[in-house]
Amino acid sequence: MDINAPAQGKYFDGKSARQLPVNVHMDTRHDTRVLVIQPAESAEIIWPLEELREVREQARDEGIVLSLGQDGIARLILLHGAAEDLIRKTAPKLGKVVVKKSKLRQLAFWAGGAVASVALIMFVILPALSNQLATMIPVEREAAIGQTAMTQIHKFLGGSDEKDLTCSNPDGVLALQKMTARMLGDTEVPYDLQVKVFKHKMINAFAVPGGNVVLFEGLLDAARSPEEVAGVLGHEIGHVMNRDPMRLTLRSAGSVGILGMVFGDFAGGFMALVLTEKLISAQYAQGAESDADEFAHELMADAKLPAASFAEFFRTLKDKHGGQSGLMSHLASHPDLDGRANAAVAADVVGDANYEPVLTPFEWRALQNICD
Repeated sequence: MDINAPAQGKYFDGKSARQLPVNVHMDTRHDTRVLVIQPAESAEIIWPLEELREVREQARDEGIVLSLGQDGIARLILLHGAAEDLIRKTAPKLGKVVVKKSKLRQLAFWAGGAVASVALIMFVILPALSNQLATMIPVEREAAIGQTAMTQIHKFLGGSDEKDLTCSNPDGVLALQKMTARMLGDTEVPYDLQVKVFKHKMINAFAVPGGNVVLFEGLLDAARSPEEVAGVLGHEIGHVMNRDPMRLTLRSAGSVGILGMVFGDFAGGFMALVLTEKLISAQYAQGAESDADEFAHELMADAKLPAASFAEFFRTLKDKHGGQSGLMSHLASHPDLDGRANAAVAADVVGDANYEPVLTPFEWRALQNICD
């Protein structure tokens, strides 16, 4: 097809489904290069080459599909061949898309609304829903969820099964059981509480849904007295009693699911990895941390142990590891350590008075060596 030679095409006026066979040729009108569309039974139609746009992604690939401007509803189809090749060489703006300012404002409005909706769901609706659901899940179901989480945690920390990580020196296990019994006293726990020590140098402790509490060997190494460990244990038991791990699991799973819908599929192994990391590095809401602290203070008071030891442990961590980041110094990175330490001191009803240590010196050494 040269500038004057006609080519065959199909024309749809956008008003009906009727297909009109047309002859098409190029011409120059008033110094403007145009495409002249000539139906058999009606007047010619003039489309300036400058305004031609290609309509892509058609169901049938029979040729190039053209419209007049990006908003035009009429369509012209030229079969693959010389006519299409000439159009592609001479029409300068076939693939250009012009976004009008009104469209940009509309797009910005809807994008802002979408972001606000996601934020509302993640930071308002989802936490409230998680809090409500956590109180409705039966204890047995929560325990099953916790066991699944423990399996993922073992893999996350590099163990193939629980025996790879759980420390089991008999004397150390007895010492841990004695500490747990002393801290619980007459407290009724709705779970079969399981307290373990993992062989890992992370200075950390965390709770898992269903009554699982894990202390790390690194925490035992960092503590200077068994009472400091008892305070941390009481804090994690407080999270268990308040079902905070279940709330965190529900919220994290919901957040990952929402982000997966927005940005792509995050299901499967990635979700398990995210939930595992969230449990290990759990940072609950300030109210949940305060409630767990208060629960630990009450346990230590009932056990006739000085709550000030709890405060001393966190101050030691802050002095030694507060400048670090990441999981290895997680406990040291908890918010407002000074304020929480002061609260523990204020809650201390034992003080410097004589008290029965939570463990004997032999038992304390056994607990510190529970992973040997």
